Amino acid sequence: MAALTDDRVRAVFGELDAQAVYREVKQTGDFLGFTRRFMHSDDERVARNAFWALTKATDKELSQLQVILNDLMDLALTTPSSSVRRLSLNIIERLKMDEDDLRTDFLDFCLEHMSDADELPGIQSISMKLAYRMCKFYPELLAEFKATLESMEPDFFKPAVNCVRNRILNGKL
Repeated sequence: MAALTDDRVRAVFGELDAQAVYREVKQTGDFLGFTRRFMHSDDERVARNAFWALTKATDKELSQLQVILNDLMDLALTTPSSSVRRLSLNIIERLKMDEDDLRTDFLDFCLEHMSDADELPGIQSISMKLAYRMCKFYPELLAEFKATLESMEPDFFKPAVNCVRNRILNGKL
């Protein structure tokens, strides 16, 4: 099978196309190589479509990306594309995160984006989940995080964000 090209990944226009690219990556078994190849593409559409295809992967398949967790965090912090940001955060959320993986810049980013009423709800929700996961390592941070959630005015946020907020506050996440 020929390697996936920028043109092939750029040509993803719908769910079936994203599934097809995922199946091609699955056949090779090289999720890490695929991600490294396309995550920093100068073509936003290529990067976005590559991450979209990766969201179809199982957590076991995505575990190959554990070695580039910091690179994925850096991408989420710096990309100008909200689509690439949302999709890369989705991948990060599916990876294992230990106390040693805690980065204050990434935690600050998640805290800022989860409470920004102008941010896209998908980015707010996933940022909230990630901030919660990081804060759980430190009781004092977790208490402060929950106080922040309690002070968030639900009327300013979309239902998806309020759902994640409520699940965290009710101990169901």
